[in-house]
Amino acid sequence: MSSHQTAQTMKPATAAKKLGVYLEATPAEFQEGVVSRAELNALQTDPPEWLQELRRTGPHPRPVVAAKLGVSIAGLARGGVSEALTTEQIEALKAEEPEWLRRERATQAEVRKETARIKQKNAENDAGRS
Repeated sequence: MSSHQTAQTMKPATAAKKLGVYLEATPAEFQEGVVSRAELNALQTDPPEWLQELRRTGPHPRPVVAAKLGVSIAGLARGGVSEALTTEQIEALKAEEPEWLRRERATQAEVRKETARIKQKNAENDAGRS
């Protein structure tokens, strides 16, 4: 008996998510095939021009848009942003700073502050037990 090891592969949507790019903006050959772990690693270490361009100008998937705007994905939805945005569109939103964006950034800041407070409290409790 010989153990035959097959290459681990993933769907293009999974690979796009791991690369932080919007699947629909990738080349057709990327969307239609499967991506092996080795291919993903190669794309991450030495990204081709199309991947560099997508990361630079977009369109960006919602998690990337949310991070660039400093809000949560749910905050994007509450603000009415449901589609992928380009870097230019993101910069325009930052410059315009609509009310929903200010509100969601404030909410996100409160969430971060509360998370830090809880982490500090847990650390103090752990230190007290030792």
